[in-house]
Amino acid sequence: MVRVLDGVHLEAAMGSVTAILGANGAGKTTTLECAQGLQRPTAGTVRLLGENPHHASPRLRARVGVMLQDGGLPPSVKPMALLRHVASMYADPRPVDELAGRLGIDDFGGTAIRRLSGGQKQRLALACALIGRPEVLFLDEPSAGLDPQSRTIVFELIQELRAAGLAIILTTHLLDDAQKLADYVYIMEGGRTVAEGTVADLTAGAAPENFRELRFQTVPGLEIPPGLLPHLHRAEPEPGQYLVSGALTAGDFAALAQWWDAEGILPVSVTMAPRSLEDVFLDIAGRSIR
Repeated sequence: MVRVLDGVHLEAAMGSVTAILGANGAGKTTTLECAQGLQRPTAGTVRLLGENPHHASPRLRARVGVMLQDGGLPPSVKPMALLRHVASMYADPRPVDELAGRLGIDDFGGTAIRRLSGGQKQRLALACALIGRPEVLFLDEPSAGLDPQSRTIVFELIQELRAAGLAIILTTHLLDDAQKLADYVYIMEGGRTVAEGTVADLTAGAAPENFRELRFQTVPGLEIPPGLLPHLHRAEPEPGQYLVSGALTAGDFAALAQWWDAEGILPVSVTMAPRSLEDVFLDIAGRSIR
């Protein structure tokens, strides 16, 4: 027997977005399948709205929406017909036309699902998950394949659902999305929960080095001396645009300023970017893919 999960502890609060992050094979999908009742864990306890999801009643399932990345959408059916069919399974569904209009599904509502783009299928899968007015919503890669406009629409809808009190649990490989949307984040590696916290908590970290990227603009073609900031990455991505990245400290900034002063360099601009959720993810879960 292969142990896929070991030492996983997750909670998702109502009225919040909980993100589960991890490299491929970290155990995210198995964790969600157990939480949704699609798999039965060999040990441990799983509760969904107070019940064991593996033995969920129809009443419980009606309170939960699930959006799978691959969708499981019937290829020959047309989107509007599918939405009306799914809506007919609920006592108080969302208005189909209103939801379809919000997600732009009415633009391709008469096209067979097999002919839809990946982003269009994503929007349809999200609509199917929302049509029953769920209290808990599971989203697997909700913005995968979406164009920027559709991505904005989906983000706004997720934020509205959170404000309405839903518990939203999402997985994504797009860490910028997680950083913008999540109230709480779990990072998994090797079937375990290895880090958790708010985005602010995780990006602040235990160390004082909270800035990971410094950019400055001045004359092109400068060579930053090899002995200056040797522990940091230095580059000139574009002429006159310089990038210094790594675990930056106040001392590093002071050393750079001393070099500018000694060489008579006056930068046109200087910007610093804080440590991102992607930095945290690569520091922790990225170990397994290096």
